[in-house]
Amino acid sequence: MKELKELRFNESNIQLKDNLVRSSILPEKVAELNRTITVQGNTVIEGPVYAHKLEIQNGDLEIQGTVFTQLELYVNSEAKGNVAFKKSVGSANSVVSRAANCNIMFYSDINAKTVTLYNAFVAGTIYADEIILENCIVIGGVFATQQIDLTNCIVGTFNTPSVRIAQMVSLLLPSAFSIEKILATAEAKLFNLSLADLGALYKGLPQAGNSGKIEMNIETDEVKTTLANEKIQKTLRSYTVVGKVLAADLLDMDKFQNHFLLTAASLGSQLLKTYDMGIDKNGKPATLTSEKIRDFFFDILKGKIEIQNIDGKFDISQITGKL
Repeated sequence: MKELKELRFNESNIQLKDNLVRSSILPEKVAELNRTITVQGNTVIEGPVYAHKLEIQNGDLEIQGTVFTQLELYVNSEAKGNVAFKKSVGSANSVVSRAANCNIMFYSDINAKTVTLYNAFVAGTIYADEIILENCIVIGGVFATQQIDLTNCIVGTFNTPSVRIAQMVSLLLPSAFSIEKILATAEAKLFNLSLADLGALYKGLPQAGNSGKIEMNIETDEVKTTLANEKIQKTLRSYTVVGKVLAADLLDMDKFQNHFLLTAASLGSQLLKTYDMGIDKNGKPATLTSEKIRDFFFDILKGKIEIQNIDGKFDISQITGKL
């Protein structure tokens, strides 16, 4: 990034290009509540941001404080470069990015009425009424009060009344939840990565023999629970491989450093020092940074890193011998 020009302002509409903003962008009077902020590229904002509408026309952009918009946070579909939100992002209405050539990273949570993201990495959790994700990585959960649409994504888990999946969707945690049955397209596949050897894959080493992804069957891996009291009856569906995970734990299966990797990823900008997962295939420390973790999961999503299928077989005598 080239040297930026420092800027201070009080205008009702703000355009930023090649600017370093060392202060916050917060309204100081009523007229500034309807302020629109347009970022045209190559900008760093060190403080929090409040805007009626925040439009990002192009990268690079880094916002180091929290962001809230009354109407919309919008990333132009033609935007390129890197866009990074170092702290939580919220909107009273929508957060939208359909930019195919923009590397957009949310280091913390997103909370809005509707969230639509393409090619985004979210270190935290998404909370909204309606959520549409395509080619996205969400380390935390995807929680919607109405519906979720997932196309070719890796997410920690999800919880929603209604969910639709397309192409390949993978879960990092053993279980996910919905009220209605999952609506899946004909080619859709649901995988669980809770027993994948992510640590070895991150270091470029061979995967452990008893590790791998689990292909979930929407019909047979569904656990239907009915909750009722005197007035209300509610059905909850859980899509889970927790039985397989428990069996693996009883067999003293290696933990694959997955918990360490996912915890480091979820901390985002709160990771106060650089950790490593040991020595990689080149004999160098496999350092954990948000950017490297992002690239790692997108390589999995795009098929550049292939996770083996887990065998899934075990001898019951091995379990009873350990009890």
